[in-house]
Amino acid sequence: MKDLGELKFFLGIEFVRFKKVIMMGQRKYALELISKSGLGGARPAGTPLKVNQKLTSEEYDRCLRGDEEHEDKLLKDTGGYQRLMGRLLYLTMTRPDLAFVAQMLSQYMHCPKESHMEAAFKVVRYLKEVPGLGLLMPAQNTNMLSAYCDSDRGTCLQTRRFVTGYLVKFGDALISWKSKK
Repeated sequence: MKDLGELKFFLGIEFVRFKKVIMMGQRKYALELISKSGLGGARPAGTPLKVNQKLTSEEYDRCLRGDEEHEDKLLKDTGGYQRLMGRLLYLTMTRPDLAFVAQMLSQYMHCPKESHMEAAFKVVRYLKEVPGLGLLMPAQNTNMLSAYCDSDRGTCLQTRRFVTGYLVKFGDALISWKSKK
């Protein structure tokens, strides 16, 4: 075993140590993602998803809508969408602000449409606005555990199920979160 000194990078996560906090972030990974997706010159977005945006599957559109004139076309290259979603899901380790939208968009990986790719590109444009966001882990001792949850009944157009989410904090440090449809 060998001492490599203070931890700086591990599996694409950057660790910065200050006196009272440790910052975990994936700034370099986020900037590479923006560059690889070809959105380096695009205007940044203020939010990762449009307000009240409802995305639907191809099967849902075929069964219920049937309107050929306004049809949302399937992507020809599903691999590009799947790779982008894999990268966004990896970013959720240190970016809980992306957890809900990444989970929602990943539901359409088997048969993505143009609207799904546009929504994924909006997430990448949001990353451009704030690529350095991450998790702060305070160094002080604490014994306070707090949890928050939220749910919205019937939000999913296809299943009419609840959309729920929760987060758990130990002191001021976020230790767990989940968003579920």
